[in-house]
Amino acid sequence: MITDGFFGRRRDQGYESRIPPGQSRTDSYPVLSFGPTPRMDLTKWRLVVRHEREELGALNWADFNALKQTEFTRDIHCVTRWTKLDMKWKGVLFDDILSALGIEPATGHVTFHGADGYTTNLPLADLRGDKAMAATQYDGQAVTADHGGPIRMVVPHLYFWKSSKWLTGITFTNVDRPGFWERGGYHNYGDPWTEQRFSDD
Repeated sequence: MITDGFFGRRRDQGYESRIPPGQSRTDSYPVLSFGPTPRMDLTKWRLVVRHEREELGALNWADFNALKQTEFTRDIHCVTRWTKLDMKWKGVLFDDILSALGIEPATGHVTFHGADGYTTNLPLADLRGDKAMAATQYDGQAVTADHGGPIRMVVPHLYFWKSSKWLTGITFTNVDRPGFWERGGYHNYGDPWTEQRFSDD
């Protein structure tokens, strides 16, 4: 685990209802990765959507940026016990990616893939209804490489390891398949409000 930038712990009065149990508020934005930061060539980048091994559709960088762009402000919660409030993201909602490709999922399970080989699994229900975004901007600036740029998932209601960095693929699976950290002992779902950090939580 590579981490940098967690400066201080805060429990400001008035924010308590937005901070899950066991978390502390931070104004910084720590960098957390399980390995080196990949460098992505946007002239070759594709976001490929599959059902198991069958390709359902794909977007190149120009295609992706031509889709409807949405902004949302959300709190994020890291399993390492920090919470950052009011993070402003811009990108394409998960629902809008599927709509643009004409995809109606036939399964209830999803795996996200990163350019570094990272995977994480989520229920489809946790992505539909404007709950998740493939983000290219944070706070008005391009998402930096160390934070998962040029494109990363943002699934703010779950612990942030579920928000895959360096996004390259979305796979619908017939069964729920644990991803990188889930196989390594993290909780399969990762709800901050019930402190689902590890597999036995």
